[in-house]
Amino acid sequence: MVKASDWFVDSAEDIGLSIGISPFVIGVTIIAFGTSLPELAASLASVIQGDSGIVMGNVVGSNITNILLVLGITAIISKNIILKFDVMKVDMPLLLGSTFLLWFVVDDGQISILDGIILVTLLSIFLFNSIKSNVSTKENGYTASKKSYYLLPVSALLIFVGAKYTIVAIEHISEVFHIPPEIIALSAVALGTSLPEVIVSIAAARKGKSAIAVGNVLGSNIFNTLAVVGIPACIGTVAVPEHILHSSMPFMLAVTLLFAFVCISKNISRWEGWMLFLLYGFYLYETFV
Repeated sequence: MVKASDWFVDSAEDIGLSIGISPFVIGVTIIAFGTSLPELAASLASVIQGDSGIVMGNVVGSNITNILLVLGITAIISKNIILKFDVMKVDMPLLLGSTFLLWFVVDDGQISILDGIILVTLLSIFLFNSIKSNVSTKENGYTASKKSYYLLPVSALLIFVGAKYTIVAIEHISEVFHIPPEIIALSAVALGTSLPEVIVSIAAARKGKSAIAVGNVLGSNIFNTLAVVGIPACIGTVAVPEHILHSSMPFMLAVTLLFAFVCISKNISRWEGWMLFLLYGFYLYETFV
């Protein structure tokens, strides 16, 4: 799933540039959506196979992992993340708003089809505004390679095949070790599907572009909250396990608020990175104990 997601992002970016989509829009839409594809694929597969409780475990676990592990490791490696853009104007309020909305809709222990439609509608508005405010024209002479047109559908197919067997593996592991599927989704699957964000962010930190990690986490978490929950909910009602509703969801909300707090100064220090990393260790400990 992770490798196929890389192919999907690269080919989609190539095709997007060739038809005149600006690099900014590609960054906040295609790249963010691409790194969230493993989560979306795993969630869709779990709903189709009748184990919808995995959806919320996957999303909540991935959002927590993105903030605590991805951002934490990036801050530790880069020693100091300096934000040259103000994330508090649009992106952070949108992330906070979508997180509070998700907490509100899961209060009854499930996400209905209507809830899913609302989440997907908000995602559509976000994408429409991003594209409308950043119109671009096709660059002279730039044409996408034929490989990109072949690779796009092939990579999408590989992602969903990988997702199907991920869910099968979760079910088998939970039976063997008597661990609830949602617990595996909160930890192992969340870490696995967050690998694209981890890889992109570490690579950016090594190149001295650590601020990219913040945008990557912001975009991925917004897509996780609106798309990875909303799209599967449009297919069928998504169940929310008690453990996630009363424990993991409040922790995700608290972690998102912490994310906003450390970004206010536009400077994420190394000690703040260690704090986030240690909190991730605490999260894993509490999940399994």
